[in-house]
Amino acid sequence: MSSNYAVDQAKWAKLDIFNQMGNIYSEVGRSFKTSGQADKATHDAAIARAIDLFDATIRSQIAAKSPKAREVLRAKEQFLAAVTDADTSQATISSLDRYFMQFAVAARLNR
Repeated sequence: MSSNYAVDQAKWAKLDIFNQMGNIYSEVGRSFKTSGQADKATHDAAIARAIDLFDATIRSQIAAKSPKAREVLRAKEQFLAAVTDADTSQATISSLDRYFMQFAVAARLNR
């Protein structure tokens, strides 16, 4: 899985955690929606972009010495477990989807 873009680290670090996680949700959600579809490349690209955004978020949270880094690491771990395990239940995927969606909603409400 390789991506054709790079995250602008300086710009990304200026976003609050709600916007960072809300943007991650767009790729997490896309990866869930494309799972099992014929276009595996789209699915794999969404996973790669989600990983890039997780990593950028983790770096920015660590640089800020934020305790939120631990939660982002855990969320990344849960996401990767869900997308790499063929036996992941729909309930687990729905739960993760709801978790990430809350950040997207919070980001919109904070505008």
